[in-house]
Amino acid sequence: MTELIVYAVLFLLLMAHSLLAGNMYRAVHKDESLTVNEKNEWKLRALIFPAYYWRKYKKNAS
Repeated sequence: MTELIVYAVLFLLLMAHSLLAGNMYRAVHKDESLTVNEKNEWKLRALIFPAYYWRKYKKNAS
């Protein structure tokens, strides 16, 4: 039973990670003020820690 709970928590964390990364991908892709290299850098950062870099991106974009 414990193993099932651990797997469920890991699955939820993975889903949250992918949703945040996808959200950041869409926002970065729509931002026309960024160059192609800057867009690629933000997208790669989103794969590592999407919540952290999302906040940094929003602060930088403002």
